[in-house]
This record gives sequence, structure tokens and C-alpha cells, in this order.
Amino acid sequence: MTTADMTSSGTQTGAPQGADAPDGILAARRTALASKVRPGARVRPEHARRHNRVLVLQALYRAEGLSRADLAREVGLTRVTISDLVADLIADHLVVELGVRADSRPGKPATLLDINRAGFAILALDLSKDAMFRGVVTDLDGIVLHREELDVTGLTGDDAIEAAGVVLDRLQQAAQAPVLGVGVGSPGIVAADGTVLNAPNLGWYDVPLQSVLAQRSGLPVQVANDANSAALAERTFGGADENLMLVRVGRGVGAGLVIGGSLVWGASSAAGEIGHVVVGTDGGETCACGKVGCLETWLAMPHLRERLDAAPDAEARTAVLVAAGERLGIALAPVVGALDLGEVVISGPLDVLDGPLLASAADTLRARTMASVHGHQAVRMTELGRDIVVLGAAVMVLTGQLGVS
Repeated sequence: MTTADMTSSGTQTGAPQGADAPDGILAARRTALASKVRPGARVRPEHARRHNRVLVLQALYRAEGLSRADLAREVGLTRVTISDLVADLIADHLVVELGVRADSRPGKPATLLDINRAGFAILALDLSKDAMFRGVVTDLDGIVLHREELDVTGLTGDDAIEAAGVVLDRLQQAAQAPVLGVGVGSPGIVAADGTVLNAPNLGWYDVPLQSVLAQRSGLPVQVANDANSAALAERTFGGADENLMLVRVGRGVGAGLVIGGSLVWGASSAAGEIGHVVVGTDGGETCACGKVGCLETWLAMPHLRERLDAAPDAEARTAVLVAAGERLGIALAPVVGALDLGEVVISGPLDVLDGPLLASAADTLRARTMASVHGHQAVRMTELGRDIVVLGAAVMVLTGQLGVS
């Protein structure tokens, strides 16, 4: 399939190519390596400086307006050190001065600082939908500035890779500011180096998607599983607890785990793959994987909608939803109990998941965990809607290139 055969619904056309990143961005990318010093290694001055830059950027990103004195108190550094760091960050265009604080006391007024939220663009892709690849351009706050959609019905293998590249090309053309990086949420199992190990619906096996897109775009690219990406979005933009599980329900069922604010990958890059966990010992439908009674046979949208369509009345439909929610609660309980998660967030079609199914999952979870600890466990739908994966992809770029989230 050629590029000309593909359809797009981009909301802007003819936008100039995203500008090359200035030297400050290259420095910021090195800053993100501050936390990767080998354990036991001697901490060199440059390591400490990079670490301090991350502390300042993170404080500003979360606060949206701090003075130099505020920063010194917030991150525990001297005012001299803060002034030096801020000067460098301003020179690198990563930090801007907002003006004098309105309530400043007599004397030298305090000048407020902020991260340069509108000064850079992030390109984010969601490849998890069956027939559609979606992409957005955002600022550093995750505000969507431009959208692209590409019909990929029936595309697999190299054709699907090319389609992802076409969406990325269009996003680059639409970017109105220097591009910080590219984040991609992909279906399937994705290794930490951005290789898609297994995405059957796209016919991808051991596809080095991260390196392919990086070579095509000339930009830093990060690729993660779509559920992992969604979990990051919920943590940064959805106000979620720093210990959470995000369950994503669609054609299949997957989850992302965030512990202590950090994404959990697992020994085989498959943490959160709960769709093929057998829930219960009372049988059920045969799953595509060959087992009987996997969570996907109860909860994945094709199976669930088929049972709902076959239900003769409203009462029977409610019973179908309650049963599916119960199986979800059965799968969640041991994970929540073992990890002491703060909340569980569900992402998927609201018309099916919100209501009896969600209530049944929450009731089952509480019935199967310690009441004194998890009796008020939050189980809720996400409020981020269809953008949850692309927003998470943007978070990957923020963390990878600036060290903030």
C-alpha cells in the first residue's frame, strides 16, 4: 500500500516542519541520564549537576510558578546553586521568567519562573486501535494542538510500520515549535528498548519500532505498550495515586502498573498482561490462546458485546455485566493485595464498563481483600477519554528527555 492510498483527517495542513532542537534540548536529554549512574559508582560533579537540573525542572513542572527562593526551599539546594542552574536553563530555553509575583513584599521583588510549557512540541502516537492509527502534537502540558488519524484497516507487517511512519511524518510537518521527542503507544508486548516483541493483530514480531521511527524522523523516540502508556497518562494528567493499576479494555484486556510513581516492566516486559489469566475454576469459553476461562473471554469487547446483544431483556444484560465485573474483580484482588495499590483505573467504552460492571468489579475486589486495608479501595473509570494513550506517550517523552512527569 502506498502513501497516496492512505486517508488522513489532520486538522491542520501546510504547517512548517518542526524546528531542530537547540543545544539546550541536547543538554536536557543528557540531564535525564542523571538517575542512571551505576550503583556504587563515584558521583562526579557532572552527575550531581544533571541530577539537580532534573530536580529544578520537576519542581517547576509540578508547581507552575516558583521564585528562585521557592526553588531553593523546594529542592533543598542553596540559592547560589539554584541561581546558577536557573541561568543555564533559561539560556537553554527550558525555563522562562513569568514576571514579578503580585504579592511581593517591599524590597527586591520575587520573579516567578516556569518551565517553558509552550516552547516545545511533543509528537505522540496511539497504534492500539484495530482500524485507525492516531497521532497528536502537544505542548509540554499535554494540551493537544493538532490531530492526525489514518485508516489502517487490514494493514499488517511492513505496511503497518509504514503507516505509523506516515502519521509521524504528518505530525512533524504540523509541529509549530522545536520537537522534544516522539512517544508511541503500541499494542502487544514491548521491550524496554522499544522493540515490539509480539503484536499479533498487526503481524509484528520482534519489530524494532523505536529505532525504525527514530531513523525515519531524526528524533528521539520511545515506544511502550499502550496500557503502560495509559497508566503513565493517568498518573501525570489524571491525578492518580503513585501506586496504581490501569486496566485497558478493548479488543483485548491489558494493564499497566505504576509503583512508587514508576512504571513496572516485569522480567519479560509483560507486566500487566492479565487478559490471559484464568479467572475462576468453573470453566467458561475457550480463549484464542487455548486456555478456558481467561479474563479476555469475559471482558474483551467482542465477547462482551456478543453476550449483551444475545441477552433477551434489560435484566439479562445487567446480569452479563455483573458477571464480567465479578471476573475482573477476581483478577484484580491478588494484584491489589500483593502490591497494596492505591487505586485501580479502568479505560474503555463507557457505555459498557461504567455502571453495573464497574460496581461489580469494585464489590468483588473488596470482598476478596483485607477490609481494614482495602475496604475503601478506589475503582473508577478514567476521565482522560480517547486521548489517554497519546497523553501517556507524551509523558514518556517528558520523562525520557527532561526527567519530569
